[in-house]
Amino acid sequence: MRRTSFVAAAVAGLLSLSCASAPAGPEPSPDRAATVGRAVPDDRRVLAISVDGLNPAALTRLGKDRTPVLHRLLAEGAATRNSRTERELTLTLPNHTGMVTGRRVDAAKGGHGVTWNTHRPDTTVQRAAGHGVSSVFSVVHGAGGESVVFTGKEKFTLFDRSWPAGVDALTYDEDPLALVRAARRDLLHEDRALTFVHVATPDVAGHEHGFMSPAYLDAVARTDRLIGKLVRAVEGDEELRREVVVVLTADHGGKGRDHFDPTRYANHRVPFLAWGPGIAPADLYALNPDRSEPGRTRTSYAGRQPVRNGDLANVVTGLLGLDPVPGSEFGQDDPLDLTAD
Repeated sequence: MRRTSFVAAAVAGLLSLSCASAPAGPEPSPDRAATVGRAVPDDRRVLAISVDGLNPAALTRLGKDRTPVLHRLLAEGAATRNSRTERELTLTLPNHTGMVTGRRVDAAKGGHGVTWNTHRPDTTVQRAAGHGVSSVFSVVHGAGGESVVFTGKEKFTLFDRSWPAGVDALTYDEDPLALVRAARRDLLHEDRALTFVHVATPDVAGHEHGFMSPAYLDAVARTDRLIGKLVRAVEGDEELRREVVVVLTADHGGKGRDHFDPTRYANHRVPFLAWGPGIAPADLYALNPDRSEPGRTRTSYAGRQPVRNGDLANVVTGLLGLDPVPGSEFGQDDPLDLTAD
């Protein structure tokens, strides 16, 4: 499978940020999910969408008129606007690594160890953790399926280096329209078990103009239209309409000039939804009484958990009929139910 990279200028404000250095650590350990003993069914596919920097308050501010697609997915899917990020950090790369591994950040407590938020081409998740770390990509690969990543930020090539067998193709393009068009073409013409699409538009506008500013809200509205292109592609194809479930979340929110303080409600609150065949409209907390609706609290990793963006990994494996990601924490013992059955 051909691997594609479109190199463009990076977002300067974000590239200057680094919370911690990657541990020198050992060389990457082998992925523990070489095989899982199950095969990806022919009639199941997942489109996972991460909207970088999506504060759910923006959807309230914009309303259905300006964000009709996101409002529709929330209304028709199993959804909540009150999911949580990783507790430790409300930064892009640590949270996306949590999404695909199902782990917290803190490596000393079984986490993935990715604490930085810049492009570091000489390291891997395994090196950060100090041991082998599996991902949803490696589980899908072990079950005979393909995964593809479309991203607006170069630092996501970390996934390609960390799970080279699991990421069958990675496309990086800072033009969000070109990126979504590429993802749409791939959806229509390739048979992937997992398509992961990262849309950076709100985060870029938030850092340039302020989160929840008029320019940021305009960026969320544009992102809604981009997501609409993917949803229409799914609905317009008979096979995709039967097979594809959309799972959507965000890495962090934001208010003002940044999203760096993990104690702030505006930063650690994100949406989470699943929409598609077999999923009826429902509140995710009503479907999952073993999860705790967090109100405005930050939440720890002790006791009953909220829905987290890190649930994405094992929501995907569950939708594909596969075992949870080895070593994962979120959704391992309490898988997120998407239906009342």
